[in-house]
Amino acid sequence: MSKHVTISPDEAADRLAIRELVETYAHCADRRDAKGQMSLFTADTHFVVFMNARDATPSQELHSRDALAPVLADLNKYDATMHFVGQSTISALTGNRATGETYCLAHHVTVDAGRRSLMIAALRYLDTFVKMDGAWLFAERLLYVDWLEERAMA
Repeated sequence: MSKHVTISPDEAADRLAIRELVETYAHCADRRDAKGQMSLFTADTHFVVFMNARDATPSQELHSRDALAPVLADLNKYDATMHFVGQSTISALTGNRATGETYCLAHHVTVDAGRRSLMIAALRYLDTFVKMDGAWLFAERLLYVDWLEERAMA
């Protein structure tokens, strides 16, 4: 069992704001709000996708908020999505910088010729956060796909 320590109200507020940032990212994804998602990143953000978490070579690497637009818009190909955010741990928080890891089960429903299918992606995000003008943003987001499952739906 981990030792619990007392934290200041400011640190508690920062931790809550970071958790809300992570949850807002998932909410915007499911609502197809790419502009809302993009607003959660710094202008010079670093976003890296590893479609195979065991492969150290990234599948995709982006170096700005604007470069995220086509990636986030790609969710429009799905009939529906649901990103279920699991544990989200902040491993370091100092001043206006923090790092953390978040687990997510991302459900993607596709309809093709009247047939529905479901793809579930087990995701982990390794994040670096920065606080700018009083708001927490993603400075870097590394997305790791641990596994995928595809199945037909009734």
